[in-house]
Amino acid sequence: MKTLPTDYSHAQLVDALVAEYEYYCHDSYDEVFDNDSDKYRSYLLPLTHKELVDESCTDEDEFTLSDFMFAYS
Repeated sequence: MKTLPTDYSHAQLVDALVAEYEYYCHDSYDEVFDNDSDKYRSYLLPLTHKELVDESCTDEDEFTLSDFMFAYS
C-alpha cells in the first residue's frame, strides 16, 4: 500500500518531525547545537505540507512517509 502525503494532516507531520528532533537531541545531545524543540516547532509551523514531507527526508523505497509516521507518531 502506498501512503500519500495527504494521508497525514499538517499537525500530524509537525508533531512527528518534532518527535524525531527530540529523539535525536536526546540520543546525541550537543551543547553547541540548539536543542530547543519549541524553536524547531516554530520553524515547522509555517511550512507547506510538501515542505514538511521534504523535511522528513523520506522516499518511496527505503524509508517511506508511512514508516516515518509509524516511528515518530
